[in-house]
Amino acid sequence: MASFVEMILDDFVPVINYHVHRKCTPDWRIWPQTITDFDLTYIVRGTARYIINGETHELESGDLLFLSPGDNKEATTYSKNLMHCFATNFAFKNQPLKKIDGSAFFPIVNRIGLRQDIINLFRELTIGWTRQQSGYILKTRALLMLILHRFSEIIMYEEDSPSVDYRVSKVINFISQHYSEKLTVKDLARQVHLDADYFGQLFKREMGYSVHQCITNIRVRNAENTLQTGAYKVHEVAEQCGFSDSFHFYKSFKALRGFPPSRCLPKV
Repeated sequence: MASFVEMILDDFVPVINYHVHRKCTPDWRIWPQTITDFDLTYIVRGTARYIINGETHELESGDLLFLSPGDNKEATTYSKNLMHCFATNFAFKNQPLKKIDGSAFFPIVNRIGLRQDIINLFRELTIGWTRQQSGYILKTRALLMLILHRFSEIIMYEEDSPSVDYRVSKVINFISQHYSEKLTVKDLARQVHLDADYFGQLFKREMGYSVHQCITNIRVRNAENTLQTGAYKVHEVAEQCGFSDSFHFYKSFKALRGFPPSRCLPKV
């Protein structure tokens, strides 16, 4: 599969139409609307309820929402835990950020955890967009490209910056190669000679999400690719990718991708 950068290198010219570091008030809400641009929301504090294409998503800090033109959304926050987020609306001059089958390049909801490097990029983007000093368009476009590249590393390829603990990186590589097998935190911790509890805490601290979430993410990504070949049925793919049963597979897949696994099967 071509990398994110390889897919869009020649034609990627982002046009930022709107950006804000949003700190919601108790009465904040988004009324039902259809998205006309790409819509990126990264929650850094609090919680909110988003309804996307009729599906309800409860989002919290560390969650990324990625919407494409034509998606429908509405949202509210919670008065006892007001949402703070970075929100960016952007378009492309030449090439849309779409897969060949028409689905969004990123899943709708991505639970990537709080990433300080990404927060810093968003803060710099906010300053550039707000001040609009000479050359700000070029600078903000470049920052958006860096942000999207980081998201592609984390979401599509389960990769992170070189600063990640080498033991965590080693386990992620192991999971990527053995996702079809039965995997436990204890067995994975043994790969890097650590106690299971300590390793679980280390992994969560380094990656922003748990070992179990990482395993599920990798299994779902591989399941999607397998389903798109049309060579196997849904329950067969579930078994091949390490899920204990079809119901668990369906629930995990839909939670990550925003649609059921059957949608990936080629149309006859």
